[in-house]
Order: sequence, then C-alpha cells, then structure tokens
Amino acid sequence: MFDIKLIRNEAQAFDTALGRRGLEPQSANLLTLDNKRRQTVAELNEAQEKRNAVSKQIGQAKAQGDEVKAQELMAQVSELKAQVQQGEESEREQTLALNDILATLPNILSAEVPDGDNENDNVEIARFGEPKTFKFKAKEHFILGEDLGEMDFETAAKIAGSRFVVLKGQTARLERALGQYMLDFQTQENGFTEVVPPLLLRSEALFGTGQLPKFADDAFETTDGRWLLPTSEVPLTNLVRETMLNEKELPLRFSALTPCFRSEAGSAGRDTAGMIRQHQFNKVEMVAITTPQNSQAEHERMLNSAKMVLENLELPYRVMLLCSGDTGYSMTKTYDLEVWLPGQNAYREISSVSLAGDWQARRMNARYRDENGKPQFVHTLNGSGLAVGRALVAVIENYQQEDGSIAIPKILQPYMGGQKIINKIS
Repeated sequence: MFDIKLIRNEAQAFDTALGRRGLEPQSANLLTLDNKRRQTVAELNEAQEKRNAVSKQIGQAKAQGDEVKAQELMAQVSELKAQVQQGEESEREQTLALNDILATLPNILSAEVPDGDNENDNVEIARFGEPKTFKFKAKEHFILGEDLGEMDFETAAKIAGSRFVVLKGQTARLERALGQYMLDFQTQENGFTEVVPPLLLRSEALFGTGQLPKFADDAFETTDGRWLLPTSEVPLTNLVRETMLNEKELPLRFSALTPCFRSEAGSAGRDTAGMIRQHQFNKVEMVAITTPQNSQAEHERMLNSAKMVLENLELPYRVMLLCSGDTGYSMTKTYDLEVWLPGQNAYREISSVSLAGDWQARRMNARYRDENGKPQFVHTLNGSGLAVGRALVAVIENYQQEDGSIAIPKILQPYMGGQKIINKIS
C-alpha cells in the first residue's frame, strides 16, 4: 500500500520502480483518480461551509419575525444537505476506487535487488558446507520413507487427496523433533517470543500482510468467510495492526510453530512426488517489527537466525539474493536459503527471509512514536526458521545410509530420546 502523497511528489521515480517489476507506469492514472477525489472533497467542504452559514441565518430570520425568509433558508439547507450527502458518497466511492488500485500494486524493490526475470537470475552470495559424496546412489526422501514403512502417500491420498502424507513411527517423531528444536532455538538463542496464534484468520489479517486480494487462490477459505492460516507470518505480523507503539518497545520479535495450509494453485505439475510441495505442512516462522533505520540490520540478523539452524543440523546450503523478477509481491528484498538434497542432486529452497519495509504496516495501520513523538509506520520482516517438512526431507536425504536407515543429526538426538538412527520397521 502506498501513500498517494509520495506518488504525487515522486511520480517518475515511482513509475521507474514499478518498471523493475515489469509493470507499466501507474502514476498518471492514480493521480487522475486522486485529483477527482480531491475536487470532490473541495466541493464537499464548500457545501458544508455554506450549509453551516445558511443554518445560522435561519435563526436570525426567525428572530426578526421574517418567516418567509426563514422558510426559504430552510429549503436551501435541505438542498445543501442533499449535496453534502451526495458528495460524501462520491468521496467514499472515489477513495475506494483509488485504494483498490493501490492495494494491488507490489512493494518497491530495494536498490540492492539485482534485475532479472526469474529464479535463474538470482545471485548466490554465500555457501556453507560441501555436498556429501555417497559410495552408493543417493535416493530421494519419499523412496527412503516408503522403504522404512513410515511415509505413506497412498493412504494420505485416500483420506485427503493428493499433496498430503501420513508420517508414522520414528519418522513422525523426527518431524516433531525438528519443529521443537527450531522453535527452541529461535526463542532461547535468538530472542524471539513464542506465540500460539489462531489458525483461522479474518480477511483483514490476510489483506494486511498482502495475501489478499492478489493471492486468494493460494489460500483455503472456510464456509464462514475466514481463511486457514497460509503461514504464521499473517497472525504474527498482525499482532501490531491498528496499534501505536513506543519506539523503546522495538524491535519486537515473534516466533511460532504452526501447521500451514496452501492450495498451491500456481504449482500444477510441480513437485508432485514427495513432501516438497504440499497442501499442509509445519513451519517455524520468525517475524520482526522494528524502525526504518534498523530494518536492514534486522534483516541480516534474521537471516543468520535461519542459517544457524541449517548449520547446527550440518546440512549444506547456499544463500541466494532474489532478483527483481523473483522477489515476492509484498517484499522489498528477500534472501532464500537453499538446502542441498542429494536425492535430487540440487539445492532447493527451505527458507525465505524478507523485508517488507512499511508496505505491510500501511495496510495494517501499524505505527510507533519516534523519539520526537511523531507517528511513523513500523517496518516488518518475516522468515522461515525453518519449513519443517522440507527440513525433514533434507535430513532424510543427507543422513541416509546404504542400508536405507537414517542417521539422526546430533543436535536432534536429545529430542529423540537419545536415539541415533532410524531403522526399517521389522
């Protein structure tokens, strides 16, 4: 969401910025709509002032005993009242039309974001660990999981349809251990406050973070008009909606381990096998609320919070700075963490860590008072810390043994009751 005053003052820069996302210039149309709205507001104010002035004259006419003039003035007031009501309705409609367009425009990209068309133009900026060399042909996670007898896609399809899985036994426990470890790490080591948010959300909450209206098809709507949580970024960020914070309270850092629900409407035919892209998955989310001057540093801090999870799990990964054509609609800058999957012989995304600037805050009316007492919009950030299902995939593939068993990373063994390996069910 954008301030129309900013667009008016920096129209060319605004159009140039949107051009980096492949959009045609928008300022001329927006300013035409705003000019009409401003004209309506001016006419409305004029009618209101005239009505107030004529209303005062009615009393004066009655005091002078001039009933004829009083009746004439009352007729004028009635006519002006109708004009005011019509003007108020026109102003509401014009404001709504303007805001409807503003609500669909993506965030302005940071100058640090490289130009590019798609994920092939993303820039690698760091790498950790070397992909493990196996003495045998590495298998993909779903083959390993099914061979263990603890990853059941067929039964899940009978129960819920495609893109679901049933985990059992020690693999189910390993998935739970990953989530618990990640949440403990973010809250105990990185200063995030644990939150248990609602899983059913109002439309206003999804609008605030940018999932609505543009990405309605990617979420599940319930019969009562609420939405299944697509990511806990939504409720965690909305914890500060319609609030006025004090600068001394910032930064606020929240984390949650929740199930997430995605329709995956735009991914038909992609990653149909296994757990990479499912309708339901668990994720540990990180959200930070801070000041504009500190948001860049907070972005780097949050990236490190996600990186350390992978390093503690001893999983090879790389950090990608997303290009203009791959950066999310709501974000000004995004890093992706891509973990190495030996079964696919490829790096795959496991976390996105993003800075939204004040784009979400404007949609939520989330502000703080600076040291001078002046209201300012906060900056919001979010990141996966991490996607639990994809972390399970990475652990299974990177820790696979030649006999099909799965070694358990040292950091997770306390969460597994000291167990060091997952063997096939006898």
